[in-house]
Amino acid sequence: MSEVYSQLLAQRRQNILELVLNNPLLVDSLLEPEKNLNDSQVEQVAQQKQLLVDTILILHAADIADILESLPEEARQAVWQIIPVESRGRILVEASETVWESLIECMSDKQTLQAIAPLDLDDQAWLSRFLSRDLTGKLLTGLEPKQRARVLQLIGKDRGGVAQVMDFNIITVRPNVTLGVVQRYLRHLKKIQSGTDKIFIIDNQNQLLGELLLTDILLHPPHAQVLDIMNPHPVTFQLDEQAENAASAFERYNLISAAVTDGEGKLIGRIAIEDIIDLVNQENESNIRKMGGIREEEDVFAPVAKSVRNRWAWLALNLCTAFVASRVIGLFENTIAHLVALATLMPIVAGIGGNTGNQTITMIVRALALHQIEPSNFSFLFLREIGVALINGILWGGVMGGITYLMYHNLALSGVMMLAMVLNLLLAAFMGVMIPLIMTKLKRDPAIGSSVLITATTDTGGFFIFLGLATLFLLH
Repeated sequence: MSEVYSQLLAQRRQNILELVLNNPLLVDSLLEPEKNLNDSQVEQVAQQKQLLVDTILILHAADIADILESLPEEARQAVWQIIPVESRGRILVEASETVWESLIECMSDKQTLQAIAPLDLDDQAWLSRFLSRDLTGKLLTGLEPKQRARVLQLIGKDRGGVAQVMDFNIITVRPNVTLGVVQRYLRHLKKIQSGTDKIFIIDNQNQLLGELLLTDILLHPPHAQVLDIMNPHPVTFQLDEQAENAASAFERYNLISAAVTDGEGKLIGRIAIEDIIDLVNQENESNIRKMGGIREEEDVFAPVAKSVRNRWAWLALNLCTAFVASRVIGLFENTIAHLVALATLMPIVAGIGGNTGNQTITMIVRALALHQIEPSNFSFLFLREIGVALINGILWGGVMGGITYLMYHNLALSGVMMLAMVLNLLLAAFMGVMIPLIMTKLKRDPAIGSSVLITATTDTGGFFIFLGLATLFLLH
């Protein structure tokens, strides 16, 4: 995207947002067309509406979706009213799942079907996941038997599977034709789907035999046989395979597109690099929300009550862990009363432990995502993290021990400070390795809640270790 176009797009986006957000009368009139207005208001609203239509409808569907996601729910629905029904389907495809409910709740079943009808079959299959059972049935009824079977095949699949990013726009040829025939066939099609760098070779039973790059079609003589030029061992994916595995393969092998087959090796569809990019962006957004304790489906402009319901569980968990940490401190009230300096030093022990634990968790979660952790290398990885924690604990524990001595002139206190930091960093490293691995073993996403658990562990453990050592060595 050129810098000039980017600036123009940003300006149009800003103009639309200002027009909608600064004119509540426009929003009200779009939501309630029958609302009574005086003559001057009618003229003003008509001008604003025409300006809004002229500005927004020249944008790409993805840009319109982005603008809708940037608006509060009421303003979003108002803008949605001016978008023609036949254009809404593409915008729904581009919009994130977080705003789906607010976009379709004001649409009738007929309007929803009209919006989805012009879309490609794979997009219809994807959007059908969010429709009611009755509406999905109506959508399937309007499809041809072969198309209906394909959509049904995708609807029942895991949302995290390859079916999520697969499309049916594939070009196939037989192996016993020449490249000249293939060239004439491609010219006859007149249109090639974006992200197409190859065509697929199948037999009469739709069995995938290989793939043929478009560059090979151009660089080899027209009389050459497809069978002699094609790659008979392409990278393929099964319909039930996890989409994240496909994303890793695309990165590893620098793929632009790849075939998707069923359990019998029959060609079903393909995955294109643009779909993988969309998937990665969705996963990044999802992980950011999950690590913050926010549900994936929460809309940033959702009503306050709905957001409160979505977030209370994680806040309750944090409250419980904070209560446990406070009770640990309560066990050592007598120790703190005799040596007030402990109250100023113990947050340092807990804080450095939490930071170390989060660093370790970040490394482990990344390694799990890249499939780098195996039973054969687990011991090395575990000992490595323990070694790093031990060295850091001795180094920075020594630094804090020295600072503690300079502040309080108490050699025993500085020794307790150093030992507590070493032990808490070891605890943080141990738990930082084990928490993601245990969550993965339990088939839970290690990115969800790991930071909460490690912080609870290092806070509670840090307080217990530091105050326990102080009780043991400083009170006589």
